[in-house]
Amino acid sequence: MDAFEQLVAELLRAEGYWVHQGYKIDLSKEDKRALGNPSMPRPEVDLVAYKPGTGELLSLECKSYFDSGGVHARDLLPGGRNPQRYKMFVNPELRAMVLERLVDQLAASGSVVGRPVAKLGLVYGHATAVNADMLKAHFAENGWELFGPEWIERHLRKMALRSYDNQVASVVAKLLLPRGAAARMEIAA
Repeated sequence: MDAFEQLVAELLRAEGYWVHQGYKIDLSKEDKRALGNPSMPRPEVDLVAYKPGTGELLSLECKSYFDSGGVHARDLLPGGRNPQRYKMFVNPELRAMVLERLVDQLAASGSVVGRPVAKLGLVYGHATAVNADMLKAHFAENGWELFGPEWIERHLRKMALRSYDNQVASVVAKLLLPRGAAARMEIAA
């Protein structure tokens, strides 16, 4: 289990989503042939997040890249240097097929109400300022969700203010964000 995925999953659960990590998508032989790759393995979505109250369904790729150059926007563009790393973002046929099959599977299992529209997204832990700006523009242009370090920090701060719940993210937030304890005391007073 990827620690970054687990952290993001805990943050999403705290916001009312149910979350499934490592969700495998079943593609038929015909699906794979239509994608031009009859022997491809089952695609795996890092995190599937569903919020029953709003019907929001997210298919999220998670990339921490803390000790590296971070996410590079050029890799998410068609013809980018690293298309295998971001297949769902650079291959529109694969993206459409996977998101459609995701909804099919969740609806068939009764995990969602009706047939929500699945939205693609990326959660990342590190990118240079230039890449972060390029990512924001590219994701907005495509209607995708983008959650960066600011989103993670904001949600950790919210967790630090909540009651103890024995989740790793909550415990770490309370340890590293001592202002959370002070703010809780001020709110209680």
